[in-house]
Amino acid sequence: MSDPIQTPIAPQSQESAQKKMGLIQTLKTGLSAPVPEDMDKAAVRKLVFSIAGPAMVESFLLHLASMVDTMMVGVLGTVGIASVGFCNQPRLLLLAIFQAFNVGATALIARAKGAGDPQRANRVMHLSIALSIVASIALAMVGYVFATPMVTFMGASADTVEGATQYMRFLMIGFPANALSLAITASLRGVGRTRVSMVYNVLANVVNIIGNYLLIQGNLGAPAMGIRGAALGTSIGYIVAAIVAVGSVVHGADMLRLRLGGLFQFDLAILKSVVRIGFPSMFEQFFMRFGQIIFNKVVASLGTDAYACHQIVNNIWQMTMTNGQSFGISATSLLGQSLGRKRPDQGKAAVSLCRRYAFWISVALGGCLMVFGKPLMHLYTDSADVIAMGAQLMILVMILQPLQSSQQVVSGALRGAGDTKAVAIVIFLGIVVLRPLLAYSLVYGLNLGLVGVWLSVVGDQTLRSSFTLYRYATGKWKTIKV
Repeated sequence: MSDPIQTPIAPQSQESAQKKMGLIQTLKTGLSAPVPEDMDKAAVRKLVFSIAGPAMVESFLLHLASMVDTMMVGVLGTVGIASVGFCNQPRLLLLAIFQAFNVGATALIARAKGAGDPQRANRVMHLSIALSIVASIALAMVGYVFATPMVTFMGASADTVEGATQYMRFLMIGFPANALSLAITASLRGVGRTRVSMVYNVLANVVNIIGNYLLIQGNLGAPAMGIRGAALGTSIGYIVAAIVAVGSVVHGADMLRLRLGGLFQFDLAILKSVVRIGFPSMFEQFFMRFGQIIFNKVVASLGTDAYACHQIVNNIWQMTMTNGQSFGISATSLLGQSLGRKRPDQGKAAVSLCRRYAFWISVALGGCLMVFGKPLMHLYTDSADVIAMGAQLMILVMILQPLQSSQQVVSGALRGAGDTKAVAIVIFLGIVVLRPLLAYSLVYGLNLGLVGVWLSVVGDQTLRSSFTLYRYATGKWKTIKV
């Protein structure tokens, strides 16, 4: 018998082992990021939270308002909740085009901030706002005219198509205002001014809730408009946010100052840069919405009660995303600014802290869902079947927490560096390819129902988290030209 110690390794096995070690080494060196000696760790931590903190408060309150919004619509029954759900993806699909302007604007303004170039930052902001205004008016008309075909395509049945159509059309009233405030928010994030956007977005949702209280059931003498009142309250909130957002940049915010004449100045070089960075993000949003539409059609086939349960659980899940989104915004801004200063090492240190804080918060959120998942379901509906289904799904939402926080933070860092193509590719693979295929197989092949639907979400998040971590670790984002 040959001595195993002396047995030579087969060339294929040796090559495989080398590749594996190469991958491990890439991850170790690419993800490790100590704070540079010329930076104070406490100062970096303070900088991370100065951006992520207001963004987290804003995002939490926005999602809380969305939860309250869904609860208030819940008085109309599961049909009302489902009707609103059928409008979410079409509205987000219409907003996808603005992702090109907004992601490009954030990345370019962050670089300009790092380089100390307020003139370029303002040219980017004005171009982004002008494009958003023109495109949003045209798309609002499309959404209003084709509301019924849109919600029907989403899977709205005979008992929900009328309510969904009404909700969609009233939502389009405030669509241009929503696009305008999103453009300004993207610009403010580039310079790290998340506190300003927090104020007007929270104000918008307060107005939305008040509008719902008055208009859904006709409280305090207001007309009882049902689901139309819910949409109108949302649109009024969008309009209020846009007014305050415009005011915040007219009077100046850090490097940014809005001037009417600047909206009519066309800068081809800036446009090319916005398109180069932003268009992959636009396709990312199209991929995401297209995949979600296919995914939602699978869910809709399970019936109105199942779809309503899915909407409730999804609503709670969206709330937990505030963690990764907030630190992702911080990673976008700080990495972009560090590249503008030609100091990627500083950006890597900030991103490393963002990932660490987001992870521990995600663990805490998972624990909260285990304890409070079922009581949360009770806030939305009194249907025992829906509550029981939702309580099961909360376990999967808990598992999602560290996966989603990681991919949100690292995707934000890649966007800040201008590496938007990589993020678009993983969105396509995860949401357009893997998630619908898994959902279809688990729902129809294994008859797992809503559990199968949410298992496919876990699979998608696992893929995206792994891919973005590896892409970031390679360091290719350092060479992206903007």
